Amino acid sequence: MDLLRLAIACLAWPLALGSLLAGVLAQGGRWSARLDVLTHFAPIWLAAGLLALGLALAGPRAGRPALMAVCVLAALAAGLLVAPELLSRGRDPRAAADAPGRLKIVQFNAWGQNAGAEAAAAWILAQDADLVVLQEPGRVKPRLVAGGYIAQCEDCGAVILSRRPALRRYAEPPSGDLPGFIAWATFDDPAGEYTVVAAHRYWPVRLGRSKDQTARLDGVISALPRARMIVAGDFNSTPWSFARRREDRTWGLVRRTRALFTWPAARRSHNRLPAPFPWLPIDHVYAGEGWATVSVERGPDLGSDHYPVVVTLARRLPPAR
Repeated sequence: MDLLRLAIACLAWPLALGSLLAGVLAQGGRWSARLDVLTHFAPIWLAAGLLALGLALAGPRAGRPALMAVCVLAALAAGLLVAPELLSRGRDPRAAADAPGRLKIVQFNAWGQNAGAEAAAAWILAQDADLVVLQEPGRVKPRLVAGGYIAQCEDCGAVILSRRPALRRYAEPPSGDLPGFIAWATFDDPAGEYTVVAAHRYWPVRLGRSKDQTARLDGVISALPRARMIVAGDFNSTPWSFARRREDRTWGLVRRTRALFTWPAARRSHNRLPAPFPWLPIDHVYAGEGWATVSVERGPDLGSDHYPVVVTLARRLPPAR
């Protein structure tokens, strides 16, 4: 029994110290893009700290107080990163399920090599959404077009599909062998015009490209009317990262996907990690103050390594300035 308790302590100490170090270094993401990469995995550091705490209770009594203190500090360091997002849930402007002027959006990274493209397209068509925003559209896009959707660009990394034609549209041209990652389209309804922006961002570990994409997307959003803007995409970025928080503030839009975990769906694409459940929220939908949130839901596994997101908004008069 003593050997077992010692083995538990030998496991708990590295787990506690490692999660504490990661959580503390992640706080440096306020100033360093490299350290900000650690913030994306804050739920893992939190889980590791809590697991180490459980192991500490089963370990030897000698050294237990010190080990428990390290575990609690590790959990607090990670929890401070995650808490603002969790506490913000439910604070968005809301509308009833039967509110007039509803707009339904499906956001989905379909994965270009999706073997279940037909089933994925069938599920999306069954949603009867007004707008579908796809990244890596692959074989899903032509099936949606055959089902009555209008693709607002032909060959782009992020595509907007709509039931109605757009008044204006734009798709960023390819750069070398890389497709453009931004597209937007302007539509109208009884309340006037609104613009939908689609994006597919790189993983934040690609620091140079991530910085360039941030500047280009900021430029597009700042040049368009934002009161009724909608931005949707695979951002490969979690809401507890300092980079995502900065964009939330800069854009002046309300992110409607609050702590909605969408990745990974399975061991697909470049992902080969165990995926019994999604553990990163990286697909997001934003909307301006002219929209209220009716519902936000995660869809089923559709053959990609991302889950789809279904967001229903309703027209809302912005507050008087």
